[in-house]
Amino acid sequence: MFLKILQFVPETLPTFRADVSVLFGKYLPRHQVLCDVVGKASPDAPDLQGFRSVRRPAYQRSRVRRELAYLWLSLKALLEAKRGECDAIQVRDMVPLGWLAMLIARRKGIPFYYWVSYLMSEGRIERAQEQLQRGAGWRSRLVLWKGQLEQAMLYKVVLPRAQHVFVQSDAMLAVLQAKGIAGQRMTAVPMGVDMELLGKSQPQPLRPEGWEDVPLIAYLGTLDKSRQLERVIDALAIMRATSPTACLLLIGNSPTPHDEVMLLEYVRQLGLAEAVRITGWLPPAQAWELLVAADAAVSFIPRGPLYDVSSPTKLLEYLALGMPAVGNDTPDQVHVLESSGAGWLTASDPAALAQALNEILGDPAAARKRAATGPAFIEAQRSYRELAAMLAKRYRTLLSALP
Repeated sequence: MFLKILQFVPETLPTFRADVSVLFGKYLPRHQVLCDVVGKASPDAPDLQGFRSVRRPAYQRSRVRRELAYLWLSLKALLEAKRGECDAIQVRDMVPLGWLAMLIARRKGIPFYYWVSYLMSEGRIERAQEQLQRGAGWRSRLVLWKGQLEQAMLYKVVLPRAQHVFVQSDAMLAVLQAKGIAGQRMTAVPMGVDMELLGKSQPQPLRPEGWEDVPLIAYLGTLDKSRQLERVIDALAIMRATSPTACLLLIGNSPTPHDEVMLLEYVRQLGLAEAVRITGWLPPAQAWELLVAADAAVSFIPRGPLYDVSSPTKLLEYLALGMPAVGNDTPDQVHVLESSGAGWLTASDPAALAQALNEILGDPAAARKRAATGPAFIEAQRSYRELAAMLAKRYRTLLSALP
């Protein structure tokens, strides 16, 4: 029996989020779970991405008009939803729309689910408070108030009244449970890896020009200021006391270009300008070629309320590629590294990162042998194939329990 889910996402369509496009567009349809997705406007050409249908408003240059157009389209989709043609309505990370969808779904007798992939309200509040401390004006004050209002609405209205809540990690589930959301009404769906795509690509090692023979450390992901990559730079500086020619390749970019400028300025202050490069954003196949050419990969995630509940993808990709990988002690990385035994788990300080990376460089053959167990672990535990099977079963269990 096919299940049909009407899902509202805060991203533009086509989406690059694997936990939307790969999980819901590629793998869940294999379990007869189909998704009608409503997303935001994009100048890119439309693409079904495996979804049953895709709806997005026409693209407009004005951000305000884009947001209003999305709200109007979402309202129309909700009002048009019919029980029997739609098995569930699901909203990701949008509190006001979640509240509206909850009301309409209840009136129509359609189950309503909410998906928390990130603590959006807490993130908005934290950023606004930082800006206000630096002397920002009334706009940051409005953002702060919006975050506080949405936070109250999420925990007091939306989540308690949703039939089920999907979260990013076991750590996030515990946080929400402490806020009064019943544990049996939540399911953790962590990030995964598309092992089929990885197998088809078969990335071949590609060393950056001029770095063919140096000990090379790689980092894959966003370079956003909030990721505190200065700690990784500090680790490189410590490493070079033992491995003086070690270099660091940052594969990615920041949505805020100034973040990259400031990061490179920090690199120059430490005298490491010749030892650090930023590639910018690259398609996955190209990024993997550079990644597998490195001697080790590092996944540093800042500790704190926002990132402690995250499910980092970069560490999973490192292990899936059989890379010797170092990860610091955020809850999900602790679980993955201790369960797989394929990587190096460290404390979150630069000295601990440097020690683990130097251990890898000191015996590359042993490091590769240890890392070789990574792909099998990811295939069994964190591939989107397995996550989709688990999620499809959960949807069917939830819907079969309805009166």
